[in-house]
Amino acid sequence: MAEKLAPVKLHVFLHEGKKVFEWDQTREEVNVCLLGFLLMFFQHDLESPVKTDLSFWTLVDDVMHITLQKSDKGHTWSSPILGQGRLDPYTSDLEQKRLMLQRFQEAAQFNGTCPDPRTFLGGIYTD
Repeated sequence: MAEKLAPVKLHVFLHEGKKVFEWDQTREEVNVCLLGFLLMFFQHDLESPVKTDLSFWTLVDDVMHITLQKSDKGHTWSSPILGQGRLDPYTSDLEQKRLMLQRFQEAAQFNGTCPDPRTFLGGIYTD
C-alpha cells in the first residue's frame, strides 16, 4: 500500500554549508535524521505540538532518528524546528498538496471507491 501513496521527499537543512538534519513528513508524523554532534538544534521549540507518548528517538551510528507523532493529523509542517530551515513558500505548497494527495489515496483504498474530490476537499473545486 505505501508504495502507491504520494512519494515522500526528504528536506535538508544546511547550516554554514553543512548538513544538520534531513526530514520528511506524512499526514501523521514527522521524521528527522539528525547528526549526533549537532543535537544543539533540538534545544529549540518544535514547529507544532506533538503527541509525546507516541513520539520516540533512536541513535544509530551517530545519527539520531526522531519520529514525532503530530497532534494535529494532516497539518503540514514547514520545518520540524521552529525558525530553523523553513521550507520556502513554493516547496511548502507542494508539500501540502502531496499530503492532500496522500489523504485522498488513503480514503480511496479504505473503502475501495474513489471519493468525489469536490466534497473531499471541503467544497473547494478548481478547474
